[in-house]
Amino acid sequence: MTAAVVVRDLSISYGPVRALEGVDLDLPPGRVTGLIGMNGSGKSTLFKALMGLVRPDSGTVLLDGADPHTARRRGLVGYVPQSEEVDWSFPVDVRDVVMMGRYGRQGPTRRARDADRAAVADALDRVELTGLAGRQIGQLSGGQRKRAFVARGIAQGARILLLDEPFAGVDKRSEATVVRLLRELADDGCTVVVSTHDLHALPQLADQAVLLLRRVLFRGTVAEALRPETLARAFGLDVLGRGTAA
Repeated sequence: MTAAVVVRDLSISYGPVRALEGVDLDLPPGRVTGLIGMNGSGKSTLFKALMGLVRPDSGTVLLDGADPHTARRRGLVGYVPQSEEVDWSFPVDVRDVVMMGRYGRQGPTRRARDADRAAVADALDRVELTGLAGRQIGQLSGGQRKRAFVARGIAQGARILLLDEPFAGVDKRSEATVVRLLRELADDGCTVVVSTHDLHALPQLADQAVLLLRRVLFRGTVAEALRPETLARAFGLDVLGRGTAA
């Protein structure tokens, strides 16, 4: 199976601080990958690299065979950001947020057509937000906001979906809805990558896990990733929990 996401020897620095070092990764279509690591491990930087938002020191990224900028122009990549990255006071309603996923198909006028409105209505229905479509985005609960951004990716028709901490501040109903949606999208052939600290949701969500600490420390089954000795490598602890590794 040809990988949808291919990362080769990726290194990124912020000034003197090395965020990623020699990352190699192949992610196939039709799978959900859980990206695990402590704060500062490079998860958000990896997402930015996949989106083409940071310039690597070295290495390459290909998304469905295209570089990140080309993939974004083609609407191949959808992104669900962390809550703190969004200005929730911005005067747009839920329908507007989801319609943003259609902008790449609308040309410079961004005039919605029947096909765009139908795609938005279908996406809102799938995330169970039809009744809140006219509400200002900041008035939603944390879980509803995440579902709105997942709907944006669905309306966009993204084949690669990146979610940065989608379960942070999310109620159980929304978590279950998001998990179900991501499994459905993977079954439809999408490549889904989820950065998360919520390890208890991984067995129901992910087909595989990647442990990151500036480098890829592990890639394999979720069950093996969640073994204490494997997690210890990603979170900088020794196996017996005696403290932070040197």
